[in-house]
Amino acid sequence: MEREGEDDDIVCLDKFFIDDNYQLTTFTFGSQVLQLLCLQSASTDFDLTGQLVWPGAMLLNDYLSKNAEILQGCTVIELGSGVGITGILCSRFCSQVVLTDHNEEVLKILNKNIELHASADNPEYCAGLAAEKLEWGNSEQISQILQKYSRGFDLILGADICFQQSSITSLFDTVEELLRVRKEGKCKFILAYVSRAKTMDSLVISEAARRKMQINELVGTRSFVGNLEGLIYEVNL
Repeated sequence: MEREGEDDDIVCLDKFFIDDNYQLTTFTFGSQVLQLLCLQSASTDFDLTGQLVWPGAMLLNDYLSKNAEILQGCTVIELGSGVGITGILCSRFCSQVVLTDHNEEVLKILNKNIELHASADNPEYCAGLAAEKLEWGNSEQISQILQKYSRGFDLILGADICFQQSSITSLFDTVEELLRVRKEGKCKFILAYVSRAKTMDSLVISEAARRKMQINELVGTRSFVGNLEGLIYEVNL
């Protein structure tokens, strides 16, 4: 699908306006019901897009709720967690979930949402939930995370995290470093991707290919979320 008027670097999003009014919002994915704090509209600051739930997160959570067996007993790290909707869903099934973001303001709301779910009296709580600061491509921060979780992770997750072309190289730098902790094929990256620009569509594929990664569209995941087409990729070394 071709779209005209695309920016060369930043995928065009809805006009931002100031909104710091977090609301407790209920989301349902199959039999799983989540309540978490989020904005209903994006902040003026592009860097604060993690304050609300984006279409790709809905797509990925729908897929995971229908295929929960792939999560059972797994360790997971999520990149660009935002308010944590995907990682918190995973905590119902996984043994350990590490949610990451690079923005301090987003990390504050992420930690509040973890507190809502990581209590002993929460009957749905399963995995250990933790939040870590991680800027893609920052080897020092990646090393600090891997010192805490030295065995690495079974799954790397990303939901609607491909907005800026300039960030794709550092995203895949981070993914590759995390994948290499495990033996070949023992860890995979599941990316919920929403198509907003044809240049980004091709860039994601070409960046994986440049690193000799295998990137495959998961059968049956291509669908429309609102008026945007999304799909889920599985990426391996």
